[in-house]
Amino acid sequence: LTDQWFVDAAVLAEPALKAVEEGRTRFIPKQWENTYYDWMRNIQPWCISRQIWWGHQVPAWYGPDGHVFVELDEQAAAAAAAAHYGKTVELVRDSDVLDTWFSSALWPFSTLGWPDKTAELARYYPTDVLVTGFDIIFFWVARMMMMGLHFTGEVPFKDVYIHALVRDEKGQKMSKSKGNVIDPLEMIDAYGCDALRFTLAALAAQGRDIKLATGRVEGYRNFITKLWNAARFCQMNDCAVPTGFDPATATFKVNRWIVAKFDECAAKVGELIEAYRFDAAANAVYHFVWGTFCDWYLELAKPMLQGADGPHKAETRAVAAWALRSILHVLHPFTPFITEELWEHFGDGASDQLMLRSWPAATGIEDDGAAVEIDWLVRVIGAVRAVRSEMNVPPSANVRMLVHGLDPARHGWLDVHSDAMARIGKIEQISLLGAAESLDAHAKGSAQLVVDEATLLIPLEGLIDIEKEKARLSKEITRLDIDIAKVEKKLGNEEFVAKAPPEVVEENQERLAEWRASVERLSAALSRLGGTP
Repeated sequence: LTDQWFVDAAVLAEPALKAVEEGRTRFIPKQWENTYYDWMRNIQPWCISRQIWWGHQVPAWYGPDGHVFVELDEQAAAAAAAAHYGKTVELVRDSDVLDTWFSSALWPFSTLGWPDKTAELARYYPTDVLVTGFDIIFFWVARMMMMGLHFTGEVPFKDVYIHALVRDEKGQKMSKSKGNVIDPLEMIDAYGCDALRFTLAALAAQGRDIKLATGRVEGYRNFITKLWNAARFCQMNDCAVPTGFDPATATFKVNRWIVAKFDECAAKVGELIEAYRFDAAANAVYHFVWGTFCDWYLELAKPMLQGADGPHKAETRAVAAWALRSILHVLHPFTPFITEELWEHFGDGASDQLMLRSWPAATGIEDDGAAVEIDWLVRVIGAVRAVRSEMNVPPSANVRMLVHGLDPARHGWLDVHSDAMARIGKIEQISLLGAAESLDAHAKGSAQLVVDEATLLIPLEGLIDIEKEKARLSKEITRLDIDIAKVEKKLGNEEFVAKAPPEVVEENQERLAEWRASVERLSAALSRLGGTP
């Protein structure tokens, strides 16, 4: 047996427990509070001495008779010994060093100049957020709480975000012996740092581990490429933000639409980041960049950008550059490298880096109905595209569209946006059916879809073999129904659910949800052709 140094951890734990119970420090996700409480309410004396060669040496000195002096430094120990013995004596310092976790517990304030009352300590303590793994909640988080409260009287951090474990694509923990380790450096070499970073953010759902697969990183690499190509397109079309440009003053509808949509995106992404919903924030900005900006806005704006010079072209160039520059702001937390690179070309000419800029403020653009109109156009073209894809309509083929029940206030939209419908949706002819006309007269051989209050019919005769397409859809639905039944039977077996690894059960649940969604989509397509699922 050897003598060791101990801390009465139960005394230190009381204020640390109270701080979390009162909400001065919170855990995200909240469920991890239970792990913290369990450790702290059952805490034992903490052995803080280690017999190793490195670390902070225990601040204890021994006199000739073994009397111990625990002081801040050697000078204070010598003074205490002289007062005790009535004379100067030789002291021997304890050779033990402090436990690594003891030293680490001092990190939030010791790095800021404590015990001196420095400006840095006043400015940066308490800190805002600690990001860490669940496996060191007791070893580090709890001990920082105890030390911070004991030595400063303040909690060391306001929020503790517990991040997920990164597992392999099957949900198994990475292990060299299993051979399933994904080397992040290899992933970065292959797909880029931004793609890997965005993937991890997009998969970081609270309370769930990350299943990392090469295919996912590759998909987000394509997203990075999409942004780069969009920037090149804007550059080739001389898009630039004029000095003093105010996007809220845009007059062209599609430009007012993208400004309003960006305001929504920036507000939503900001709120989600503040709530530590990094996966939802990443997906929100992903859909805005890829879908709203690249797939819709640039396509709708292309005729103006590539047309004759004039007020609309000048405005569209300015708005496109402003939207791209604004996108760089909201993407920066997820993809810092490409956004800094593009900021040099599409920033406002300032010398400071994008990372030092404030989050974009709302433009305050007024709602004059432009957003509603363009949203309607996007839904119509999107619905027609979906039908074309589901029904295997050749990509080069143009289609006709019959419109029934459209709000009279929207009749003019069909004429205004006919060029966009023809160019993007390949809708060559649009016919507005009268309110008294029956849909049945046009339904045979047509796919029906509903957008808001209107019913759209896409005649398919001559474009596809309708009976053959019905048979294909029915066959696919039958195959999926068989697969669904098998998985439902498996998941309905209590013994399987109890004994199977959690990742296997979760994989089957995800597969079942995906197949059900496919059946629903295929059944809707079959119904449009007049078939029975």
